[in-house]
Amino acid sequence: MDNISLDEIKDKLDFFYKMYDIVRLVDPIHKRVLDYRQSSLTGTPDVCYHYWENNRICDNCISIRAYQENKSFVKMEKSREEVLLVTAIPIDNADRPAVLELLKNATDTMLVGNGDYNQGEIFSRFIKELNDAAVRDPLTTLYNRRFVDERLPVDNINALLKHKPLSVCFIDLDNFKSINDLYGHKAGDSTIKEAGEVIARNISHEDVWAARYGGDEFLLCLSGVEENQARAISECIQREIEHMPLSQAVKGPLSISFGIETMKDVPVTAEELIRRADEKMYKAKKEKNSDL
Repeated sequence: MDNISLDEIKDKLDFFYKMYDIVRLVDPIHKRVLDYRQSSLTGTPDVCYHYWENNRICDNCISIRAYQENKSFVKMEKSREEVLLVTAIPIDNADRPAVLELLKNATDTMLVGNGDYNQGEIFSRFIKELNDAAVRDPLTTLYNRRFVDERLPVDNINALLKHKPLSVCFIDLDNFKSINDLYGHKAGDSTIKEAGEVIARNISHEDVWAARYGGDEFLLCLSGVEENQARAISECIQREIEHMPLSQAVKGPLSISFGIETMKDVPVTAEELIRRADEKMYKAKKEKNSDL
């Protein structure tokens, strides 16, 4: 089933309750559970991810993916006590972002290998690794481009609703192509990995995350951070990357260029934030090259 209408949900509601342990409607952008009454959807105070009892937005949120791609997705997730199979189905005729979530308790039926996965951390680690594979860059272990596309719009709206600033920093390694050309892709991969480690060390706040946007480009999302604070974080990353020891195969120092765009009070789309930060990064790179 790729999508479903509100009328179909009403017709199949008894069936869903027989097949699944939890049936709910959610707004994947605002992260709210929805109430369906009198043929309309309204938001409730209930936050959808609070169900998992970890007080944080799911990294591998299949509901936002279902909404954006207009097709169904399935994943495994774990609360403190249960392992659940989660199905997210987009709703095609709603007047607001809406997804049908169907949760099936698979604690006693989900078997992977041997052992009792209801105890200990083995199965929890397995589920985390499975979900990380969808949203993590395998080289740097930072988030990937898919995560940016799915998560930045959520943080964008959250910042507006809470009247908090949101800064996006776009980072590019300078002259990275010459490293690949002169020393090979293995040395290039090593350089990207080391730069990713520097970035990760400098963003420890829970509302801040970083992603490898593609190639030698990185993106920082700094929720609740003003532009001057974002610049200080970026300059710290810049200094550390310029002084980090590179692999023996690579000669010469490494440098980065970055651009920052901050949204505060005035709405700016996630795509526009990235575009503006990207333009500022290229301007900084161009000015740096002109000084050489």
